[in-house]
Amino acid sequence: MKIPMTLRHLLAIMLLPFVVVVMIPRWLLRAWSVSDERWVDGTLAAAFAHIAGIVVFICGFALFAWCVSLFASVGQGTLAPWDPTRRLVAVGPYRYMRNPMISGVVAMLAGEGISLGSRVIAIWVATFIAINQVYFMFFEEPGLERRFGAAYREYKSAVPRWVPRETPWKLARKRRSRTDFD
Repeated sequence: MKIPMTLRHLLAIMLLPFVVVVMIPRWLLRAWSVSDERWVDGTLAAAFAHIAGIVVFICGFALFAWCVSLFASVGQGTLAPWDPTRRLVAVGPYRYMRNPMISGVVAMLAGEGISLGSRVIAIWVATFIAINQVYFMFFEEPGLERRFGAAYREYKSAVPRWVPRETPWKLARKRRSRTDFD
């Protein structure tokens, strides 16, 4: 039985980013609440931090949602390693950096940490970045090279992993194929 795309996306989101952004921070805050510093409520700094954190979180969520929609519409797959895209996604924010979806998740986590003034969440953000750096270098990128070949190698050589390019990248016209990119 084939699972509908919408359900596949919801399952992947519930198992991956939801755990990273909601469940782990909640567990960390409960486990380390005694030693975790928070903003002093009622102060201008706390109000500014809450608002700034919410804005950062919303921006991260918007980027994440955009990337998930591109994985469905262009890539014809999901964010889950067990249900990957069938086509290489190199449009939208992927023209500026190779991993904008993870950057969106990092921004959501950072927004939580800023809003709550949580050092524990800040440590989780750094840990999450390190885990993803290792995962992308040793697992994700070699897999993408096997699946998409020369098109991915060209993309990888031109588009940075984490820090966005100043200008959007475009695949060279002479080598472009409809099976490589949309």
